[in-house]
Amino acid sequence: MPAAKKKSTTSDTGLSTSKPEVPPLPDQHAFHEHLRALTRSAVRVVIEEVMREELEQFLGAAWGENMAERKEYRNGTYTRDLATSSGSIEDLKIPRVREGHFHTQVFDRYSRYEPHIAEGLTQMFVAGVSTQKVGEVAETLTGVAPSSSTVSRLNHTLTHQFETWRERPLQEHWRILYLDGVYFTARHGDQTDSTVLLTALGVDLEGNKEVLALRACAEESKDGWSCLLQDVRRRGATQMDLIVTDGHEGILSAVDTLFAATPRQRCVVHKQRNVMNAIPHRERKEVSTELAGIFKQESNEDALLNLAAFKAKYQKRYPEVRP
Repeated sequence: MPAAKKKSTTSDTGLSTSKPEVPPLPDQHAFHEHLRALTRSAVRVVIEEVMREELEQFLGAAWGENMAERKEYRNGTYTRDLATSSGSIEDLKIPRVREGHFHTQVFDRYSRYEPHIAEGLTQMFVAGVSTQKVGEVAETLTGVAPSSSTVSRLNHTLTHQFETWRERPLQEHWRILYLDGVYFTARHGDQTDSTVLLTALGVDLEGNKEVLALRACAEESKDGWSCLLQDVRRRGATQMDLIVTDGHEGILSAVDTLFAATPRQRCVVHKQRNVMNAIPHRERKEVSTELAGIFKQESNEDALLNLAAFKAKYQKRYPEVRP
């Protein structure tokens, strides 16, 4: 059960009375990169399975088949690493043959089409694994349509892998929990839909970042965020030193219910962006400088004085401004 509620150290202005040095909420691009990092283990599964099929096509025989027309014989594997934009994948198992005439095309094609492959695997986190998505990724790596048996094996393995990741236990104590909705265009068959992926990104006590939970929804809502946070708690992450969010009412309500005792900080970047959206372009440079100055003050008292001056100057002219 959530702990009893205590007074938050964050005011409606987003100014913290203790003025901690907290990195801002990652932007959408940064969240996308964290999600793509999750696909490294999926890349390993896909590449190794595709190379097995590639070798089978080269030999003209499946494992254990003795056919007169086969070209070569298997001779175990060797290992090599693959550098990707989200980190190195180490010790990939590369099949080899006795005479050494088999050369996989997978690595060259991966380097050429990495963004497309990474996006396809990321989509599986968003919309789920499907034979169509698996087949498209495998075909990109080989240049030809994969066999139905290869697609079936990949579909089964990736589904199990993703579900294992989603249900993994979490450590209890985290320094920061970032919550944000990451927007994707997800493809379901021939249809494309805008999908928001509710994302919980944790920072542990050593400063390492890890995606804790994901939930795909049509839109952000209290129910969606509540389900995500209940999942985080169920898997063991119950102690957060600080939660950083934007100002979405659904997030705020879910956090108040499920992490009532945890201090929450409004993301400064989101706050500034929302204020600037209410300012005409001709004044944005001046207003942006003054707004940023509020958050750069050395003391909370000075910040509040600057905030009061900012409100007095701009709020009457632009009622939508709510710093």
